[in-house]
Amino acid sequence: MKAARFHEHGGPEVFKYEDAPDPVTPPGGVLVRVRACAMNHLDLWQRRGLERVRIPMPHISGADVSGEVVEAGSSGLAAGTRVMLQPGLSCGRCARCLAGEDNYCASYDVLGYQSNGGYAELVAVPAANVIAIPSHIEFAAAAAFPLVFLTAWHMLMTRARLIESDVVLVLAAGSGVGHAAVQIARAARARVIATARGPAKMERARQLGADLVVDADQDDVLARVRQFTGGRGADVVVEHVGQATWEKSVRCLARGGRLVTCGATSGFKTDLDLRHLFARQLTFLGSYMGGKAELLRAAYLFFDGAVAPVIDSTFPLSETAQAHRRMESSDRFGKIVLVVN
Repeated sequence: MKAARFHEHGGPEVFKYEDAPDPVTPPGGVLVRVRACAMNHLDLWQRRGLERVRIPMPHISGADVSGEVVEAGSSGLAAGTRVMLQPGLSCGRCARCLAGEDNYCASYDVLGYQSNGGYAELVAVPAANVIAIPSHIEFAAAAAFPLVFLTAWHMLMTRARLIESDVVLVLAAGSGVGHAAVQIARAARARVIATARGPAKMERARQLGADLVVDADQDDVLARVRQFTGGRGADVVVEHVGQATWEKSVRCLARGGRLVTCGATSGFKTDLDLRHLFARQLTFLGSYMGGKAELLRAAYLFFDGAVAPVIDSTFPLSETAQAHRRMESSDRFGKIVLVVN
């Protein structure tokens, strides 16, 4: 098969579009012909190199995959079935997996992280990771959906326990998790404040359903949140930027508010004034991916047209390096998808 692999860490130029061995389908697994693979920030970190993490080389990244079943094994799916893949890999046998909390599994991994992923013509996964998609769902959209909508669902619905009366502040609405969180919060009938950079991105955030969009470059986010909420603040803050926004995110919370975070793209080190935590009775929640059942619940909204991934651009698999350069740019909105013919 053809694949886009890197043999060493570095810039986008380390990718080689080359022949690679076909994956071996494990017992109980499914072999999928990849039609599209969406990119995530994790892909950039793998390529650049992560402190104290050894990435197997040569490496095929890609957690977000859609395609067609080639070998169905014992899955009960017919060859040719159109599918998207749940990106989380777990043992399937431990107490957390059996309780439907597979993202808490001690051996939890993400497809394309310590395993080979979807930057290739073929990928092999456990049968439990395969989700059939309706005929009206395009492969590019199906690939762009799983990781960010699963992450946003777990953040809002499971960890923060979002309710209809909540006001939600979503940072960076143009990002993968951001644009998913705006739509999920809107579908839950919460009021949504979103941040975005510049008029074009702000308008896109409004179209996704944000009630108020704040220009992260020009406006005082805290002042606008307080103005919108009558001085109360946001009940839930969806934080995934990290160091650059953390302090302001904490201050945007209402008394009893919940801040839920799934990442830190701007840096990991922050300070916390503990008086904010106990005097205002705040809750800080870490969130990582989500369980398979959560992805299915989010997928029902996707298949019914209530939510949909936004695709910034598509690139052929042979132009993976250029797709990574686009991923590193600041003017994108939504997901970047590699298309495999």
